[in-house]
Amino acid sequence: MFESLTAQGYFAAWRILRWLPEKFVYSKANKVADYLVKKNGKSVRRLRSNLARTQPGITELDLELLLYRAMRSALRYWCDTFRFPDWTKARILSTVTFNDENILLDAIARGNGVIVTLPHCGNYDHAAAYFCAKGAKLVTVAEHLKPEKLFKKFMQYRADFGMEALPLDGRVIPTLMQRLKSGCVVALAADRDLSRTGIDVTFFGGPARMPAGPALLALRTNAPLISAYITYNDAGIHIDLATIEIPTVGSESEKVQVLVQLSADHFAQGISQNPQDWHMMQRIWIDGDFKDRN
Repeated sequence: MFESLTAQGYFAAWRILRWLPEKFVYSKANKVADYLVKKNGKSVRRLRSNLARTQPGITELDLELLLYRAMRSALRYWCDTFRFPDWTKARILSTVTFNDENILLDAIARGNGVIVTLPHCGNYDHAAAYFCAKGAKLVTVAEHLKPEKLFKKFMQYRADFGMEALPLDGRVIPTLMQRLKSGCVVALAADRDLSRTGIDVTFFGGPARMPAGPALLALRTNAPLISAYITYNDAGIHIDLATIEIPTVGSESEKVQVLVQLSADHFAQGISQNPQDWHMMQRIWIDGDFKDRN
């Protein structure tokens, strides 16, 4: 029953928020974000805790101010999501800036496929739609949501702007390898995997786990591995890209360890500079009262 009501809420937002004036929607979203911070629910408490670990020495006041900005950023993402179907190609293309776009475009042009690894930051769907509009074939992986109709809605949402979203299951790595061989860009959010198969990394000085998938794909296909960090600005989003060097010595497991740690280091650099756009409201670190999951 609860899952069905949640789905109906999402479906209603996709309809109603597209009809309302844009300034009104985003202004109200900021007020909702501020209310959620004041309410201090479980997700907000986790976000505060995560942000605190990324900003050593931050004062209590500055942390609260950062938390307000982070919640507004997260609500901006959802407003974008619900209104994005009405964005024109011109708007998508004109609202993205880069440190160096050619880091990815040149890799795409070589035709061997590309892996982009990134944390949950900014608006990654906006970034994906930008490259789809430029002719790139993008693929990602989506965790299965309940109810099924909501999962299908998110899959279709991404398909509508040109990105293929594959369900996360035991066949996904072989399928992604095939997509890379055909020249696709595989974009994977990779800042969290608390299962026992997650790779242990040091993240902001503490122990965390991140998925092995992007590293395994890079090693098994020889596709380049690129990290991305996406931040919001007044006009849209900014994307910082960096190439992650593939190690040449060691076993596959040793190389995976190196690559996942390098990815974590790149994520940490982006988060350190723009923590407000890291929308992580779940547990990241595995110290304290953490218990292993299956």
